[in-house]
Amino acid sequence: MTAAAVVLLAVLLAGCNTVCPGRLPPGVYVQGSTQPACDVRFFGDMTFVNAAEVRQSDQSIFADVLAVVDAAQSFIVADMFLYNEWTGAGGAPGRPLTREFTQALLAKKQRRPECQIVLITDPINTAYGGLRATHLEDLQKAGIIVVETDLAELRDGSGLYALLWRLLVQPFGNSPGGLLPNPLGPGRVSLRTYLSLLNFKANHRKVVIADPDGVLTAVVTSANIHDGSSAHSNIAVRFGGPAVLDLLGIELAAAAFSGVQVDLRVPERAVSNCDSPVTVQVVTERCIKEAVIAALDRADSGDEVDLVMFYLADRTVIRALIAAQRRGARLRLVLDPNKDAFGSQKNGIPNRQVARGLYRAGIPLRWYDTHGEQCHAKMLLVRYGDGQTTLVAGSANYTWRNLDNINLETNVVLHGPTAEPVMRDARRYVDTIWGNRDGRYCTVDYQRYADPSLLRRCQFLLMDWTGIGPF
Repeated sequence: MTAAAVVLLAVLLAGCNTVCPGRLPPGVYVQGSTQPACDVRFFGDMTFVNAAEVRQSDQSIFADVLAVVDAAQSFIVADMFLYNEWTGAGGAPGRPLTREFTQALLAKKQRRPECQIVLITDPINTAYGGLRATHLEDLQKAGIIVVETDLAELRDGSGLYALLWRLLVQPFGNSPGGLLPNPLGPGRVSLRTYLSLLNFKANHRKVVIADPDGVLTAVVTSANIHDGSSAHSNIAVRFGGPAVLDLLGIELAAAAFSGVQVDLRVPERAVSNCDSPVTVQVVTERCIKEAVIAALDRADSGDEVDLVMFYLADRTVIRALIAAQRRGARLRLVLDPNKDAFGSQKNGIPNRQVARGLYRAGIPLRWYDTHGEQCHAKMLLVRYGDGQTTLVAGSANYTWRNLDNINLETNVVLHGPTAEPVMRDARRYVDTIWGNRDGRYCTVDYQRYADPSLLRRCQFLLMDWTGIGPF
């Protein structure tokens, strides 16, 4: 085969891998069955300033995750995007979440050697092969299965860059050591780490599944087990019941297409049935977008729509929000101003550019006023006039990269009576943020971070069109 033929074939493969939604490994793009949710709970981490303008945090997600791990009997399966001690360029020391979770898994394996433990994570935690991750090595030495997601099996976000990456970077792999500073934390890496990072795709899921006290249980969250993210505002949903089996199958499929077959034994007694009025459905990748659009399209006059989001840029979701507002639904949007990133300052893309159009459309919008941390929550809450509420929550930002089968993402869709505790707790979380209640000053009005810059709007549109960017 000639060199020209090789290049042409690579171009065709890169193009297909970018635009063909069917080019996905088994177990990706899943819509689980709708099942009753046993013992379903909502958790919300919140960082704010008090009346003295001192930053404080009220957090419960990680404590619940540790409780699930501590009480597990037969197995633990965790899938976590960021799982490292890095705090970024000049980032303040955070809570050592990575060490705490690693120690919890090691302690569990020592107490119960028969407990099967699987950790699935993203290559970002080894700087794409450019650094050793001693905490992952410690887990493996203890007999814990560690799976690094094979991102090459996933679709690419940018056809142009993907061509260069697949031709000139991927075939040569990566190895620890190099001359360049690690862009994510301490250490030195090679140029190949930077080139891999610029491919901008990830296993972005944040999931923990186990059988605490012998009951099949899952936590689906927006929170990473990552020191640099320890002060972020996040959300999580914990639930039990048959739907956890759907989630477990999705995670084992991610391990399988990454080259690791896991023979997991789930005791039959762990799967509890319940007659809860709240249902739960596990959705991944583009199925998340379908669930979001369905919830928004149903919103009509008098219904209430709340959105708290780290990144919002998907055009279909934006149009659905505007359409719901025009039908008479009452909207409240809380967005991160996209200014803080692990000790570095960002330029507000994409949220400030998107917010300008939403604000002009008459949609009430407030910014989460961050102070070094991020509003990292990803949740949509829709309260309908018939007394029912839908909550969509999990790892996915509302961008095409997160909702169009590029990144791996996991969300849950809860539906049930508005009066149920899980729905009330979710509503209380949004009310507190929106209204700065109980002396917790979380949000500011739109004008604080409004950005009329034409230059940055053009930059946003270029990044959105080319796919060369983190959103």
